[in-house]
Amino acid sequence: MRFTIILSLTLLVLGCKPVEEPKVTDTVLFSDVSIVDVSNGSVSEHQYVEIDSGKISRITSQLAADVTYKTIIDGQGMFLLPGLAEMHAHIPSPPVTKETLEETLFLYLSNGITTIRGMLGHPSHLELKKLVSQGEVLGPRIYTSSPSLNGNTVSTPEEAQSKVEQYKKEGYDFLKIHPGIKRPVFDALVAKAKEVGIPFAGHVPVDVGIRHALQSGYASIDHVDGFLEGLVPENKAVNPESNGFFGYNFTPLVDESLIPTLVEEASVNKVWIVPTQSLFERWFAPVSADSLLNDPEMIYMPVNTLSNWKNRKEQSTDQSTGFNKEQWNEFHQIRQQLIRALNEGGHGMLLGSDAPQLFNVPGFSIHHEIAGMEAAGMSPLDILQSGTVNPAIFFGEEDSFGQVKEGLSADLLLLRTNPLEDIQALKQLAGVMVKGQWLDKNTIDNKLKVIASHARE
Repeated sequence: MRFTIILSLTLLVLGCKPVEEPKVTDTVLFSDVSIVDVSNGSVSEHQYVEIDSGKISRITSQLAADVTYKTIIDGQGMFLLPGLAEMHAHIPSPPVTKETLEETLFLYLSNGITTIRGMLGHPSHLELKKLVSQGEVLGPRIYTSSPSLNGNTVSTPEEAQSKVEQYKKEGYDFLKIHPGIKRPVFDALVAKAKEVGIPFAGHVPVDVGIRHALQSGYASIDHVDGFLEGLVPENKAVNPESNGFFGYNFTPLVDESLIPTLVEEASVNKVWIVPTQSLFERWFAPVSADSLLNDPEMIYMPVNTLSNWKNRKEQSTDQSTGFNKEQWNEFHQIRQQLIRALNEGGHGMLLGSDAPQLFNVPGFSIHHEIAGMEAAGMSPLDILQSGTVNPAIFFGEEDSFGQVKEGLSADLLLLRTNPLEDIQALKQLAGVMVKGQWLDKNTIDNKLKVIASHARE
């Protein structure tokens, strides 16, 4: 009897194991969210996305029952997609203050831009790139061009080759081509760039011409530069130097039947295109400076900058320059045709607005660019790809960013509505994550108020 009682008590003790407490983790969880696959336009609903050490560590449709998350971001009814890339950005250079520099980077982040390609490099940008990558400065991932290569900075083949070697050695990601370079100098530059292994991108110098530029292997041609001039038949015998603002003066001479040939050249030579269409719908367009100054985002720019923008716009589009609305309408229509054709049959499109150029406030200008791309005939998915997966492919970084996938950087946007149905959803941010750091809408709005106050000082 005594043995039976002892046995029963022993079995009772063994059967009453202590209940394990749920594991508490620092991993951040996006809960019950719809993931937009920018590679194919599909949407996966009711997903759980774990973020650990700045990366997407796990994506699952089943929430772990034995884990308690310190930080849960409620994604119910919302859409998660990769952060955007601004592929034609400008980063402030000295003597700009550290405060202004960091506020400019935040303006990009506040609009969901987690990668920028700086298009006018400076030695200070190399250090900034390192500080951002190490998390010492909050900002988007940075790729930076060299200082400008133009008709003044490289006037001989020898000078061009020397600069190429210098900029490669200093660690710039690519070379920035500006107007004015003569063709022999350009060819020497290209030969040396290919020899040392550094890409080049940007403008198409008039003496080079669009066809030779495409055949030379630009990484990207920005502003659709040179294409309109390439639509002027040779028998028109124009002076190339009289092309005006990105070919505007040649608008009446254009033969649109030549578009497919240029598109094929871009495809064959694998040249990406950055339209920067917002420049041509805001700066060089029949819209008044005063109406643009009324845009809400202008509060983030210093008063002297806005005054300078107004003066430059009025000088650029004054009747004395030959600018008129009728010709601009034709010019605009040709550009839209080029963008549509290059998107459909070219190598690929990259999202870039050229901020902060005239009336293009960093970050906010990307929405004007997106509207221009949509008006030219690009679908919401086309536009999303131009700002996410395409830039990752362009940089050879598909395994680092550009999609919502396990193992990739946690650069993410949480939107209130589906951008595949309405691309304007990109303005409806619930928050932005950059390298695993979450910035909710309140945090963003509070920081923007501070930036606006500084702009008025």
